[in-house]
Formats: sequence, C-alpha cells, structure tokens
Amino acid sequence: MDAEITVAELSPDLAPTVARLCAQALDLPEDAAEAAAIVDVLWTRATADRAVVGLGAYLGNDLVGVLLCSVSPTEAGIGHVDLVAVLPDQRRRGVGRALLSRAEQALGRRGVTEVLLAGNPPYYAWPGIDVRYTPAVCAALALGYHQDRTAWNMTADLSYDGSPALRSTEAAEQRLAGQGITVRRAEPADLPALAAFARSTFGGTWDGELAGSVGRAGAGCHLAERAGEVLGFAAYGSSRPSWFGPMGTAPSAEGSGIGGVLLRRCLRDQRAAGVDRAQIGWVGPVPFYSGSAGARIERVFFLYRRTLPVT
Repeated sequence: MDAEITVAELSPDLAPTVARLCAQALDLPEDAAEAAAIVDVLWTRATADRAVVGLGAYLGNDLVGVLLCSVSPTEAGIGHVDLVAVLPDQRRRGVGRALLSRAEQALGRRGVTEVLLAGNPPYYAWPGIDVRYTPAVCAALALGYHQDRTAWNMTADLSYDGSPALRSTEAAEQRLAGQGITVRRAEPADLPALAAFARSTFGGTWDGELAGSVGRAGAGCHLAERAGEVLGFAAYGSSRPSWFGPMGTAPSAEGSGIGGVLLRRCLRDQRAAGVDRAQIGWVGPVPFYSGSAGARIERVFFLYRRTLPVT
C-alpha cells in the first residue's frame, strides 16, 4: 500500500460524501444507482439498533475508499462488514486490506470475536459479496475469510405491461373475499400486529424490516387478514427501493393464493414508482417466485466469515 494512504474513522455527517464515492466505486449499475439509499440504510438508519462504524481511506486529503461495519444486535460476538468500496483507480494498492484490518480492530474493541462479510438484517444492502465483484471475492480469501454460505436474488421484470410479475390480482382477490379474506395496503397502525405475526410465525428480524417498509417513502407493505387476524404480508423498499421482501404467509393459509396476490400488489407499486427490475432479495422458495411473477435467479452472493485472532 502506498505510504500516503491513511485510514480514519468517519463521522455520520459525511454520509453524503460516502454515498458519492460509492456511486463511483460500485461497479454494478444497479448498486451505483442506489448508492445514497445503501449508505442511508447501512449507516444512518442502522444506528437505531446497533453500533455502526464508518471508515475512510485517504490519499492525502482525498477520500479513495470507504467501509461500513456493524455489530450484530442479536448474536453476541458477531460483527459484520456491510460495505467496502474503493475507487477504481486506487484498487490493488492495499486500500481494501487496510480498511478491513482497521474494521476488524474497531469491531474487536466492541466485543466482536468473529467477522462476517454478510448482511446484518434488518439493515442490509446485500446478502454477501456478489460473485461479479470478483476482486472482492479474491480479497476475502487472501485475508483469511472462508465461504460458508451462498445466497441469491431473483429478478422480476417490471419493464413492460405484459410481464407475468404484473398480472392482475382482481379475480384472486374476489375469490379470497368469498372466503372472508381481505387484502389491503398496510398502514402504520397495523405495525404492532404485523410485527407480532412475523415474530411468532417466522422469528428473525422481519419485524424490523416491516418497520422500514410500512409508512416510509419509497417503500410499502400489503397484508391479508380474516376477522382481524393477519394471514400474510409482503413488503418492499425496506433496504433498497428496488428490492422486494420480506413476505410470509401463515402455515394455515398456504396454498390459498394469498402469497401471489401480495407479491404482485407490491411489484405493481414498485413499477408505479419507476422500478423496472425488482430484486427479490435473499430468496428462499425459488419455484414460488418463478411461478407467481416469472422471476429468475440472477444475483448470486458468497457469504464469508473469519474468527479474529486472540490478542
């Protein structure tokens, strides 16, 4: 690494500067286009429930690389590297290595014993490292991280009127109404019931993602209920404007068609907001999304971890 490069902790007021660098440094157009939203969710919004550290690499007075890392709010001793971005003309000079080394130190001081190069829900921008960021994959391996999981997104094409992702839900909603099931847009007053349903049925951090979707600009959620009981929900925009999820249906309502209705209602909202390719993030049931929205697996992510050395 060039001697002139130094790493310093960044204050949150530099978020707009970090977002501008990410818009230049993130190679995939879909990531660069949402750089501001990515920095917002990983830094500004994430501080609501966890410790977040921003680091900058400087060449003289010029910011040439950034890293955001955080402590898991649910797993003791676990830290996450949420974002690394280095300007193209500064790569292969040790900038990423210097940032990651400093991040490990900062996380270690906060009680972290194992670092994951993986998303830290409910505030995340990727499940892990997109395999197309090949230099990042190589860097992770060179720094002693080992791959322990693979995740993928599916893409729903919203760019044309006849897309299967935009098929009408009117007939299905009428059929559900005949069974006493109402499908509607969720409002802030619905959050307590939605969060309780998500926690009791699925566990995890979906209640946090729901809080980032319901009633927030550029995001939203739809729900299905019968006699006041939540049977399912689908949300979008919590992590990034173009991303769909999470969604879930009560086991008692599986096979009813609720999921497909909720999914396509959300996708229509996203299209109306100008999204032409929705990302269904961290996908589980591939056949469901393929059948309900014609979605295809496109983004694949490697997730890495490393145990920090005892000092």
